[in-house]
Parts: sequence; C-alpha cells; structure tokens
Amino acid sequence: MDRSISLTDELKKYFGFDRFKGSQEEVIHSILDQNDTFVLMPTGGGKSLCYQLPALISEGTAIVISPLIALMKNQVDAIRSISTNNGIAHFLNSSLSKSATNQVKEDVRNGITKLLYVAPESLTKQENIDFLNEITISFYAIDEAHCISEWGHDFRPEYRRIRPIVHEIGSAPIIALTATATPKVQHDIQKNLGMSNARVFKSSFNRENLFYEIRSKNKAPEQIIKFIKQREGKSGIIYCLSRKKVEELAATLQVNGIRALAYHAGMDSTTRSGNQDKFLMEEVDVIVATIAFGMGIDKPDVRFVIHYDVPKSLEGYYQETGRAGRDGGEGHCLTFYSYKDIQKLEKFMQGKPVAEQEIGQQLLLDTVAFAESAICRRKVLLHYFGESYTVNNCGNCDNCKMPKEQIEGREMILMALNAVKEVKQQYKSEHMVDILTGVKNAAVKSFKHESLDHYGKGEDQDPRLWKAVYRQCIIAGYLHKDIENYGVLKMTPEGEGYIENPHSFMVVKNHDYEAVVEEGLSSPGGNSTGDPELFNMLKDLRKKEAKKRDLPPYILFQESSLSDMSIQYPTKIDELQHIVGVGQGKAKKYGKPFIELIQKYVTENGIIRAQDMVVKSVANKSKNKVFIIQAIDRKMPLDDIANSKGLELNDLISELEAIVNSGTKINIDYYLEQEIDEDAIDDIFDFFHDDSETGELSEAYEELGDDYAEEDIRLVRLKFLSEVGN
Repeated sequence: MDRSISLTDELKKYFGFDRFKGSQEEVIHSILDQNDTFVLMPTGGGKSLCYQLPALISEGTAIVISPLIALMKNQVDAIRSISTNNGIAHFLNSSLSKSATNQVKEDVRNGITKLLYVAPESLTKQENIDFLNEITISFYAIDEAHCISEWGHDFRPEYRRIRPIVHEIGSAPIIALTATATPKVQHDIQKNLGMSNARVFKSSFNRENLFYEIRSKNKAPEQIIKFIKQREGKSGIIYCLSRKKVEELAATLQVNGIRALAYHAGMDSTTRSGNQDKFLMEEVDVIVATIAFGMGIDKPDVRFVIHYDVPKSLEGYYQETGRAGRDGGEGHCLTFYSYKDIQKLEKFMQGKPVAEQEIGQQLLLDTVAFAESAICRRKVLLHYFGESYTVNNCGNCDNCKMPKEQIEGREMILMALNAVKEVKQQYKSEHMVDILTGVKNAAVKSFKHESLDHYGKGEDQDPRLWKAVYRQCIIAGYLHKDIENYGVLKMTPEGEGYIENPHSFMVVKNHDYEAVVEEGLSSPGGNSTGDPELFNMLKDLRKKEAKKRDLPPYILFQESSLSDMSIQYPTKIDELQHIVGVGQGKAKKYGKPFIELIQKYVTENGIIRAQDMVVKSVANKSKNKVFIIQAIDRKMPLDDIANSKGLELNDLISELEAIVNSGTKINIDYYLEQEIDEDAIDDIFDFFHDDSETGELSEAYEELGDDYAEEDIRLVRLKFLSEVGN
C-alpha cells in the first residue's frame, strides 16, 4: 500500500467511519508493516476491522481462520455489503457444494477475493493446502485465538495444528485476535503460534456501560420473566449450559407472552439459523441459547445478557456478557449462581485426564471466587485479565450498589480447618458441615463421627454459612479438593500456616434475594388487594364444595389462597398450583370448579390478566421440605429433625404447617403417640372436625388453651389437616 494514501480515507471509503477506535490504526499499520501482531480487544472494540481493512488494501488474499460456519457466513455477508462484487469475500468449508467450492477457488486465483474464511479443520485437507500454495497470501488472521489455549474458555484441539499447516502453506504475517485472554492464555497462544516476538496491542477490558450482577438461583425462571417484563421490547440473550434447559426456558418465556426463541447445536441448521436471523431482524426480543450462540454476532443493541447457569470460566463469562451494550448503551449482565451448579460442573470433569481436570477445576475456582466476592465485580474481573482497577466503587455492579454483609470469620475458619484435620482429610465439605452442625444422619453415625471433638461445635451457625466458610477456605487457598478422590478436602501449606498464625478473615454471608424476588407479589395475608367480587364468589363456591364433601370450608382452601386467586385469576390447574397455600395435591383434588368459575368470570368481565401472573407466585417457603418429609417417612423424632436443621421445635412445626397447607400429606402419628396422651389427641382432633368455624389456631387456643399446650394443639391440627384435608 502507498503510504501516501491515508488509512483514514480507506476507512471512510470502505466502512463509512471518520476515525478509528482505540488502537485500530496502530494494529493495521503493524500488519501492513509485515509484523506478527497480537490483539486483545474487548467485544465491541472493533477487532474484525483490524484485519478486514488491511486485507482490502493489500496485495493477495488474507486467510481468516474462524471456528464457526455461522460466524464465517455473517462476516462474509458483512464484507460483501460494502462491495459491488460478491467475490470480494468467501468462505471455504464443508457446507459448500463442489460447484460452489470451484467458484470460490476461481475468484481467489483471479485476485478478486481479498478475504477467504476457513475453518481450522479445512486447513488440514491436502487439496486445500495444495490450492493455497498456488496463491499470494497477504497475511493470516486467526480469529477467536483463545481457542488455541487449553486454559482458554473455548479450547479446540484443531486450533493447535494451525502453526504447522501455516509453515506448510507458506509463511506470511500472522494476526491473532481475541476478546478475552488472561496473561496465561496470552502466553499460551503466542507460544503455540510461534509468535513470541509479535507486537502486542492490549485494550482495556473495562466495559464501563455494563452492569454486573450475581443473584441467588432462587426461582430463576420467575426472576427472569419479571426482569424481561421490566424491559419490554429490549433485546437480550439468555445462556444455559444444557440444550434441554434452553428448550424448557424458551417455552416458559413464550407462554408468558415474551417473544423468545431457542438456539443450540442439537437443532437442525435451518431452524437454528432461522431463529438467529429472527433475533437479528428483531422479529423476536430474546434468544435462549447454549454458548454455541453469539460468537461473531454483531447486534449492537443487546440490552441484557442473562446466565441461567453459572459459566465454566471467567473468560467465558466475560466474552458472553460482552455481547451486551456493544453500542456503548445500557447493558445489564445478570448471572444466577448456585453452588450446586458448580458441583455439577465438577462432576462432569470426572473421568477426564487429570491435567484437564486440574485446569477445569482452577477455572471453576476463579468463577466461584468472582461470584462469592463482596468487592467490586469490575475490580475482580479486570484483575483476572491482568489489568489493575484502582477505583474503590465503580457504581455499576451489584456489590458496589448493594454491598454484601460480611462478618468476622477468624474462629469459624479455624474451626473448619481443624475439623478437616481431625477427620484426617478424608471427607467432602458436605460431610464436614454435617459434623460441625451436629447432624445425626446415617453417614455421621456409621463413621462414629458424633464422638469427634468438633461434632456439633458449630451448631449455633446456619449450615449454609458453614458451606460458605468451606468454599471461602478453598478460594483463599487454605484447602483444596483432591482430584483423584473427587471432592475430598485436603489441607494446603497455607491452611496449616493459618492455623499457626490466624488473622482476621471477613466471611461473606450468603446473599438472600428472596425479599427482592418477591417484591410486589401478592401477600398471603388479607384480601384487600384482590378483586372483591371474585373473592366473595370464590368464598361461596368454597362453602358449597365443602358441604358436598362434609368438610369445613377452610380445609379446601384457606382465605389467603382465595385472596391470591382473586389477584392472579388462575384458569388452569398448573396455574392454581402457584397460588399461595395451594400445592399439586390440593389443586388436583379441589381445583376444577374454582378454575372454571374464574375462567367464566374473566371471560364475562373482559379481564385481561397480567401476562406474567403465571409466575407471580408465592412458593412454599420450606427450604427443607424434602428433607423433612423424608425424615418423617423414616419416623425420625421431630426433635431430632429440628436439631439436624438448626431449628427450634416451634420453627419445625411452622415448616410442617406450610407443607401441609400446600396439600402434602404427612403422618406424624408415631410422634404424637409417644408425646401426647391419646385422649388429648382425640379431644383436639374432634374440636377441629366438629366445633371449629375457622380452623385458625387463635380460635383453638381460646377454646382449648387452658387444657392443652399450644405445641400439642398445633401438632394435632397438623394431623387433622393432613388426614381430612389432604
């Protein structure tokens, strides 16, 4: 290229821009000067222009090595859009017919094609190597270069073979580009490509317009629907790790009135590319996808990126969230975090080579540290990519806007570490938590761990907090999970050092987003916010249906349930199951006439139900529900159940009331017969069956309180509700 021709003029001529962004111009000069060049530039920074413009103005054809056929097609279409000759850009891969392949080769030989996109697999075919040996190559561009590194988030073994093939075809400058690379990955890429002396251009990884938020994975679909409804008409991407979850979530969004489509590698190519095009053409607002979606997608106005499942690495997280706000506008990056998801990912690594497990485990550990950190998300993220961020409060992440609660954890850390030593470093964190909180389960008993010094020593703290303590011990490097013996906790020299010289250690308490999630949802108490006319109709129906069954009306549905029905207007059995105090059992047993009445009322009165009412529910609050039901099935004493979960007996009874009120049947006769006189059980039971007008405890206390303890009344009422109502 004649240096007298201004690069800015060429930029204007081909792309219509008046000036370059960031280091683009320097990168292009580096390539034109025949230098190997390494470009680290965040998504939206304009990486593709760094090789497209020099290719257009150089002699010969630039070979662009790209990982995805869909990505090649998009980029070829983009280049063709700026030229009158479609032959200016082509891709060469297995999707082409023989005649199409011949046309590509003819255009390249005739000097028409300036950019030829190829997959790394295509480079290895001898016929392609022979063909490329015939032509003048201006340079090689390796897009998504992080695919070369085993430490990268999207490692592809075929990328490791690029350098030998380049040597065989003929040397030319190489430009490697990626939107995400830690110093370790950067070194790995340069070493593998034999470009250690390359000129390196590294832009800041800080995307100031992106808001980073991590939420507890508590009723995630409901949270997602509410989140999207608050951003009506805005484009967004939701990432899930499994194809099954992609399909399920897309369907859930659709039935809740959200224009959403699925995208994953298991779909036929026509449907998949059609769904992608509909998203790009704004025929739909949301695409629910596996990580196969998004690489090279140039939609600038994606306003939110949601990770339903926590990503496998921070690099993957950074690249996927980077697809939001590429135009510099608003971009909300919301990730749902559950440590159970991390454990699932760890299980997926079992059976792989040890070296691969070690890499995968370290990448996951970095992700856990990011998710559970209480400091600025931006600071943690940029530090991971080798960039310092000195601002203490970025003002644009959840930790800066909603600081997490931290408590002094020095004594808990010591207790957690010493407990691991006491069991000779042979157990997983879940078992260690059971020991510290004094759980008497089968595993604890079989190993005789109730006799340990540390057994029950931490029972004054919530088991969830102890789980967080162990995770933070791992993050701090005091413990590590043994790879050969999956999940077993082992002490590290740093952990031994902490025991010898303990110091202040602030433990981050688990965030509880429940209050945030349910903000604005119907209250289980009172009916003042509902439709009073429908509420009264439902009460009349309840009375009529109860009479048919010779039951007190409240056995069918309590007033709080009727109130919620008058707010949410459920017209299907599955919708009724989301009503406060109504579970699957009650919905199926008593629900049909109620939903028929509501459907008729809605139709006759022309009521438009809020489109997200399907998910505006108050779910059963019993976090220990499954454990409690299983324990009762095994006839475990209620006191022991309460102790194992760190509850008072009264708290456990409240949990049981929630379970029974939602329609689940339980049998606590084994406990009542041991603890309460038989005649007392009969008296209390008969009161609720024959004399009670409301079924409320306050009424029972007033009538029976002089003769029986409140605890006994509540327990027998549970028996009555379970046997008669459920």
